[in-house]
Amino acid sequence: MSENKDLTVTEDLKPILEVLKQEDAKAIVELKEELTDNWLKKQIFRTETEMRISVLNDGKHPTSASKYWQSVREMSAMFDALMGLSFDLRRNEIKRLKLERKMQKAIQSGDELKQREIQISLDENLYGKASMEQVAHDRVRELKLWSQIKSELDDGSFDSKNVDTHQATSYRHALRNRAEALGPNAGPAEIINAVGPLKTVERLQTESGNLLDFKQAKLALEQKNKEDK
Repeated sequence: MSENKDLTVTEDLKPILEVLKQEDAKAIVELKEELTDNWLKKQIFRTETEMRISVLNDGKHPTSASKYWQSVREMSAMFDALMGLSFDLRRNEIKRLKLERKMQKAIQSGDELKQREIQISLDENLYGKASMEQVAHDRVRELKLWSQIKSELDDGSFDSKNVDTHQATSYRHALRNRAEALGPNAGPAEIINAVGPLKTVERLQTESGNLLDFKQAKLALEQKNKEDK
């Protein structure tokens, strides 16, 4: 088999092979299997390890409830992005159909340059579709993992219907982690950002875990001051 025939049989690489020098094109052909493998296994979105350790870390999300509700946010954002991508895929399909119509007209008129120009757009359209489908597939993978993680966390020990129910307790733990992590060289802004919210939640949250409004908290503080006298 000649070198030229080696190149022409790789139809999926044709768009890039056509513009490369012979030596570079030959190198791409030799790398074809590895490039295919690389395409199939490349990381697009977060791995399960990253989701569990980086996103749902104990410092920022110290309770099962906080981990659950962060998973809800992550899953929602991923689905919104998948929905947006579905619109792009539909537009891509319409664009391809329009390009095919243009190609037929160019063929009928015998305009070779126009045919070549449209073929470039068709190749680009095809690659764009493949890329979007790959992204969509990985978004679905992550959606399934968030669903699995939510099921693991939802053990009945917290309110999984109202996001606000857990937040005072979860914030308290998370802010305490931040305050305890402050080093001796922490600046005033860092201290205020960590300690300020912590002091606020400690003032507003009751022993039962409920959160007082500002008026109730003021009355409670006044009552405490009277009792301390």
